[in-house]
Amino acid sequence: MVQKFPKDFIWGTATASYQIEGAVDKDGRGESIWDRFSRTPGKVVNGDTGDEACDHYHRYEEDVQIMKDMGIDSYRFSIAWPRVFPTGKGKPNPKGLDFYQRLLDELEENGISPSVTLYHWDLPQVLQDDGGWVNRDTAYYFRDYAYYIFSKLGDRVQFWITHNEPWCAAYLGYGNGEHAPGLKNFKDSLLAAHHILYSHGLAVQSFRDEGLEGQIGITLNLTPQYPVSDKPEDIEAAKRVDGFNNRWYLDPVLRGEYPHDMVEAFTAQGVMPKLLGGDLETISVPIDFLGINFYSRGIVGYGDNELGVKHYPPENPVTHMGWEVYPQALYDLLVRLVQDYGEIPLYITENGAAYPDKLVNGEVHDKERISYIEQHMKVCADAIAAGVPLKGYYLWSLLDNFEWAFGYDRRFGIVYVDFKTQKRYLKDSAKWYGQFIAKQR
Repeated sequence: MVQKFPKDFIWGTATASYQIEGAVDKDGRGESIWDRFSRTPGKVVNGDTGDEACDHYHRYEEDVQIMKDMGIDSYRFSIAWPRVFPTGKGKPNPKGLDFYQRLLDELEENGISPSVTLYHWDLPQVLQDDGGWVNRDTAYYFRDYAYYIFSKLGDRVQFWITHNEPWCAAYLGYGNGEHAPGLKNFKDSLLAAHHILYSHGLAVQSFRDEGLEGQIGITLNLTPQYPVSDKPEDIEAAKRVDGFNNRWYLDPVLRGEYPHDMVEAFTAQGVMPKLLGGDLETISVPIDFLGINFYSRGIVGYGDNELGVKHYPPENPVTHMGWEVYPQALYDLLVRLVQDYGEIPLYITENGAAYPDKLVNGEVHDKERISYIEQHMKVCADAIAAGVPLKGYYLWSLLDNFEWAFGYDRRFGIVYVDFKTQKRYLKDSAKWYGQFIAKQR
């Protein structure tokens, strides 16, 4: 049994708009980059799209009831920017906002607190047509969108996240093309990352200007990097990947500067983004908490790719994504964040695992997922005991869903979704999580 957590520790679960909502052409929603990308042949496994996904747009009451029955404290969901501003800017679409008002009503009635992410990758396609995150103007449109949401929902939501995983949005979207919009330009990906971080700072300033009482932060996907050996060149390689994956986002937000070693490397390669005066001051406007999405670690050594590194295979069992199960990396990460960046409140905003679940007689026996969750909760408790200010844990994900470039081929949910009928089935992990939360209380 995992040790006890603090009484006020928040137990949650998480989803993202494009992955679950469906209803892509309902009530005036505009096209997003994921609508366009998923319809492009060869981009998503099996040609899957998020057109229907989990149909959460029409079934949100059932999904909230599932969370209520499990005893969930908080639900992290994202708002689809193109629902509210179909072209990303200009006149808002009231019907798009109405859906989130209905969802908030339902959560309130069931005693579940909302945690709202403003951007979980579904950029309006019209903005992408003008350059997307490579265009600095997108940061200002994001500020305007955020300001509108704060003005309409600010009295109903206490917990805000500006961006989910800027590294993924920037590098996978603009650098290697695995995610929407599917572009491949390393220099542009660094510029996109800078504009995403700049838009984060603008949104935080907007939040403060509104004088809202809630808390605001950002969620970063952080992947600790371990050298394959104790050779100096392998240790240096691990530091470079850490700089690219982790410090490139942590340092500007929490220190007001990009990491010097990476600036030097990117300048030498001619790919360093041009910064304007005041950018870093805006990016580093103080936040109330840091959200961490953690799944696995990296093992790296010296190599000959653009970063001068080589990635090595896992040394332990892996999930269906091929990601190594290595909970110690989460403990190491939490302790390191406090050592390097001080006592900022931390939340695990995503942690979970995909496995090839099978529905048999209405049941899913997902022992491996329960084991994964349990092991990671154990190191969270250990980190708290070591003095880490960890305040909550959001399990990814509530539902099996559209898993980006993997389509419906990977299942992260604790609730099994039959995508033909949209029927929900609680997996053993959902029942386990509910019992675990009850014991903690």
